[in-house]
Amino acid sequence: MKPGERILGVEGGGTKTAWVLAETVAGVNAPSCEFRVIDHGKLPPSNFRLTTSDRLRTILAELPKQIDRAGVFLAGCGTEEDRSSLKQICLEVWPNAKIVTGSDRDSGLAAALDHGDGIVVNAGSGSSVTGRRGNRIERAGGWGHILGDAGGGYFLSIQALRLILREHDLHRGAIRFTAKILHALSLNNLDELVRWVQTADKMEIAMLAPVVFEAATEGDARMMEIIEEGACVLCEYTEAVASALHLLAPKVALIGGLFHRDSIYTHAFRRRLKKNLPDARVAIAERAPELGAALLAAEAGGHATFHANPSQNEIDSLAAALTEQRNPRSENLEKMNGRELVEVFVEEEKFVQEALRAAVGELARAIEIVAESLRNGGRLFYIGAGSSGRIGVLDASEIPPTFGAQRELVQGVIAGGVSAMYRSAEGAEDDETAGALAVDERRIRDADVVIGISASGRTPFVLGALARAKQVGVRTILLTCNPAVVGAHEAGQLRSAPATAENVDLAITLAVGPEILTGSTRLKAGTATKVALNIISTGAMVVLGKVRGNLMIDLHTTSTKLRDRAVRVVAELTQSDYDTARQKLEASGWNLREIIGRP
Repeated sequence: MKPGERILGVEGGGTKTAWVLAETVAGVNAPSCEFRVIDHGKLPPSNFRLTTSDRLRTILAELPKQIDRAGVFLAGCGTEEDRSSLKQICLEVWPNAKIVTGSDRDSGLAAALDHGDGIVVNAGSGSSVTGRRGNRIERAGGWGHILGDAGGGYFLSIQALRLILREHDLHRGAIRFTAKILHALSLNNLDELVRWVQTADKMEIAMLAPVVFEAATEGDARMMEIIEEGACVLCEYTEAVASALHLLAPKVALIGGLFHRDSIYTHAFRRRLKKNLPDARVAIAERAPELGAALLAAEAGGHATFHANPSQNEIDSLAAALTEQRNPRSENLEKMNGRELVEVFVEEEKFVQEALRAAVGELARAIEIVAESLRNGGRLFYIGAGSSGRIGVLDASEIPPTFGAQRELVQGVIAGGVSAMYRSAEGAEDDETAGALAVDERRIRDADVVIGISASGRTPFVLGALARAKQVGVRTILLTCNPAVVGAHEAGQLRSAPATAENVDLAITLAVGPEILTGSTRLKAGTATKVALNIISTGAMVVLGKVRGNLMIDLHTTSTKLRDRAVRVVAELTQSDYDTARQKLEASGWNLREIIGRP
């Protein structure tokens, strides 16, 4: 190893693909090298067994290109044939780099134990236990979610879902956890839950694990039993590995999201392990597995300090956003009675009106851009994170029933995917590359138009998507509530920190001012954003001829209410009575266009 080499470490599993880019620097004690982390991030899951080769190439292609070495360690990459296949894919992405591949077990060992002896217990969406003594490796678990993965997030979630149905079948009653799961998934009954499970993949089910832990923390004894069962299995595997390696007082390092996120699981594991391995030294691993991947790529132990916190400049820039300022008119919320609170909220709505009025010109231009793209065979994409992403998905979902449009015509893209619609996944917004990959996966082309929605104007996921869209020739619009991100010196130039999207075709600023609750952009910013999207999408549909006067003439008659509306539209436009209009619609198969004709 030489100072200045760039080393990429990648660890992929069922939850995410985490990566870190490090640079070697001269060690204090020559000739050793140490590593300085210069970049890091997360991308979608990349389990080697569950992800196609093309999909892996797409994910890896988003990682830094200028590297000297790469260590890529993925769940499911267990055989020599697997490692060879993964290496070939990596060489397509980094043809001049030295590549090391393997399983996430390997990177977990390197991160948690370096070159020392001990046992690593991994509990994420799946689970595995791996031990080392000298050159000898012993493994337990990690057989995948169909046959194994006991103690992982998938295991805990499936056990909880089975319990719900078993209690229903045996006692015709719902346990407390049933309502919690239905709420988490925005479902209404057990039939809908079963249909959801039948189409859900491993990761979607594993993502319910936090609901299980939440219920256990609140005193749900049945959920605590499931957690204890998972911890028990992991302890049994740990004891088996320790016995095979003759480790009487092993170092046991815990890695994976379940241990890092939920201390209740760590406590349950410690308590059970102490019974049969009282001298075991149990601790949460200090280094992330992707750092272990980088260490393996470097072919030597080293020291890496993972600077994950934002720089002071980034902190200052975020704090300067108008949406993060305190509102002087609401500084005493906790002292207000109900009426005073309502009056403050209602009074603040005038700033939404003012912001929209100030953006009339930009909104009109947005209608023109969107209508032109749709007329020429393109599609409209809303891209956002958190509240902004949910608002985009909401508006997109309303277009087909309102205007009879194909579902693909207007699409909402939210950081974190569908689960982020009903459970907070705010951390999903922090990676530009994930936003760029979202654009690639939807095969966005030059005829399309992308509207990035970011109240602060700085969301990396959104800016990464806008930048990638611009690269492939797509028309781009930024909708923000922070005037500071729009540069005054170049028309259409967007400045932001820490990420940058350059030369958007149009920037729409809705300067609603500070929120009543500081930083809660689901309030005025959310209201202004929803109205702006209403204006843009409805305006574009009007331009495309999907409205006659102020009546919907392409609506889908998929419910009693909508059929009644269709009858009234036909009666109005054909100057006929209600019964005659309904007979016409029934005869035409409820085709409004056929009856009223085209203009």
